[in-house]
Amino acid sequence: MKKALLSIGLLVLSNTFMTFAWYGHLKFKQMNWSASLGLIGIIFISWGIALFEYMFQVPANRIGFVENGGPFNLWQLKVIQEVITLTVFTVFSLVFFKNESFTLNHLIGFGFLILAVYFIFKK
Repeated sequence: MKKALLSIGLLVLSNTFMTFAWYGHLKFKQMNWSASLGLIGIIFISWGIALFEYMFQVPANRIGFVENGGPFNLWQLKVIQEVITLTVFTVFSLVFFKNESFTLNHLIGFGFLILAVYFIFKK
């Protein structure tokens, strides 16, 4: 249970950094310091943020993987990661992008993801 929670916690941290690396730069245009940055500058900043993603993602997968003594097989790790990614992305988009909305279609889609988790974990 401890390895499962540690793995999931590290995946949450990893996906938080990933979301900022992939989508946070879309808000840079609102910040004065980034006005002169070109695409290459934005890419390097995103890579710098993504480094932290990998610093949490790799240990999360190693700790959680069944062949390393963890509780999850490869399929389970991937589905957990995808659900966490979309959950973190939803919170991020609603907090940082006020013009984005969360609709019934999104909720239904999440329901299907929960079904995916159910079937992936079903013995």
